[in-house]
Amino acid sequence: MIDNHIKFACAADDLSPAPIDPSWIQEGNPVARIKFMSGSSDGMANTYIWDCTAGRFNWKYAFDETACLLQGAIIVKDEKGVAHSLKAGDTMFFPAGSNADWIVADYVRKVAILRNPLSPRLVLIARIYSKLKRMISRDNSNGGNPASF
Repeated sequence: MIDNHIKFACAADDLSPAPIDPSWIQEGNPVARIKFMSGSSDGMANTYIWDCTAGRFNWKYAFDETACLLQGAIIVKDEKGVAHSLKAGDTMFFPAGSNADWIVADYVRKVAILRNPLSPRLVLIARIYSKLKRMISRDNSNGGNPASF
């Protein structure tokens, strides 16, 4: 069932508690909150608004995540220990299976798109399906005459 309702996340009170795994927290007492905004019809991607107060933690990514900071600033250290300073308006991508240290000095708010990556086998099946679908569509648009490709 497709949800065709327009959703908004404007005020801070729109978000629900989303505690960070205590074993990930390295410093402080970061408090995170989240709001589900939308999901793809195939169930493979979701969009969230997420915020967090000051602290330092290691985040382990179970899904591909593309995020854009809406408010605040952070320092993110990648798995090689390279620090990246990010501010409102900056965009980042974290592939599934990666880890990153987050240092939130004060407060951060982001929009995040999480995508469940397909296994290589399913990617191959999806590509074959798409190609067959295009071939059938093209065949039908030519009156069923494969010689008119």
